[in-house]
This record gives sequence, C-alpha cells and structure tokens, in this order.
Amino acid sequence: MIKTVAIQGIKGSFHHIVSLQYFEKPVDVIECMTFDGLVNSLVTKESDAGIMALENSIAGSILPNYALIDNNGLHVVGEHYLDIQHNLMALHNQSMEDIKEVYSHPMALLQCKEFFRDYPHIKLIEDKDTAEVSERIQKQQLKGVGAIASGMAAEIFQLNILAHSIQTIKHNETRFAIVKRTNSEVSEKDINKASIKFEADHKRGSLATLLNVMSDCKLSLTKIQSMPIIETPWKYAFFVDITFEMYEDFKKAKSIMDIMAINFKVLGEYKNAKL
Repeated sequence: MIKTVAIQGIKGSFHHIVSLQYFEKPVDVIECMTFDGLVNSLVTKESDAGIMALENSIAGSILPNYALIDNNGLHVVGEHYLDIQHNLMALHNQSMEDIKEVYSHPMALLQCKEFFRDYPHIKLIEDKDTAEVSERIQKQQLKGVGAIASGMAAEIFQLNILAHSIQTIKHNETRFAIVKRTNSEVSEKDINKASIKFEADHKRGSLATLLNVMSDCKLSLTKIQSMPIIETPWKYAFFVDITFEMYEDFKKAKSIMDIMAINFKVLGEYKNAKL
C-alpha cells in the first residue's frame, strides 16, 4: 500500500500533477528539491514510492535519472505520460515589458527557448524547480521576475499567466517512472513493458546480436540509450525499454540475454502506459 510518494519539486510542479493522476487513492507527497534527495527519501524508507521524469519529447532523456535508478537498486513499477504545457507567469499588474528575468528548471527553459527569441531583453536563469520559483515570486513579491510553470502552480501561488503554452512544440510530453525499492507488483499477465540494462562485448556485431535476440523473441524496442561506464573509459552501458504481448516471450529473452550480455539487469517490469 503506497501512502507516501517522493516528488522532485513542490506542490504545483509537474511531478505533483503526476502524483494526482497516477495513484487511485490520495497519497502524501514528500517534496524534494533534487532527484538525489528523492532517491535518498526512498532508500531511507521515508517514502514508499518516487516519481522521476525520464524523458521529454522535445528535450530528450534525463540521463542522470537512469543512473540513479540503477545505482541505488530501485525498480520501475509503472510509468505515466503527462502533457506538459508551460506557462509564463508573474505577479499581477506585470506585463511582458516589465519582465527582466525568468527562472525555471533547465528542462523547462530548453523546451521554451524559441519563445524568448522575441524578447531579447529577458534573461533566462536556471533554477531547481518550476513551481518553487512561482512560490518564491509570490512570497517575496518579486517584480520584474517571471516563472515558467504549470497552470496549477499559477493557481496555487496566485500568479498571473502572461503567456500560455510557450513550449516550442505544442504537443509536449514527458514520461515519468514510478519507482520503488521492491520489484513490480503487477501480475505477469498484465506486464507488457520492461526496462533493462546491459553492456555489450567490445567486439564487432555484439550489440546487433543482442538486438536480434530481442527481435527473435518478439520484443519491440521502444528506446535505447547509451551511457558511459565511468570506471572504464570508452565503454558503454545500454538502457533499453521494450514492449511485448506475451510475458513468456520476455522471460525467454531474459534467460538468453543473461548469458550473452555483460552485467544484464532488469530495472523494471510494468504495464505500458502508451497503449
């Protein structure tokens, strides 16, 4: 039974919105300013589960989060896709001409970069969390300062939205992982997606051979991401997401890859949220 969930950010953040949409019953939210803090909350058993953004349809993968899940022995037990609509907000009675600085999370700034080309007088500054900036503007009554955040953040902190949906591409989604200390509680008949990690031999065709195993076992590769192995220069680990219709097919692939791949590891088995 999940009662407490760690999120990156505060109430009004996109991680908070996911917590409201994903869980069937209300959960207590533990606000963490960093993903490291979120993971620590899980490892120390302060929280029962965590929500971590993994990739965005505009900005791409958040690579450090894959490493955090892997290095801390966490398990992906679910996923959630959220339509991300970024809004520029500030105190009431402020106009675009009044805004001199805009603070937000680096990913949010990256997703909205094109919008600000029309406003060269505005300086963009990276910050820890979208909603936390909104809260700061209201608490400190910061004039000339804007935040990029969710519509919920504008409501909670009573800010005025100067521009709606300012992200470069209007259809903007982020994929979030639900992570726990223990493995999936989803029954095998409902599992149709998995996240795995492995290393390939530094030989010609070794990666292709492993990809062929997945294909032969009727697995569909939805994502592959390489990450340097810090201890071994120029060697890489691969983080892969795969979908399948029959769990037995994945079970067969696991047994083969466990033999053929180096340091093969299942990071999570769960239900595909993109059906």
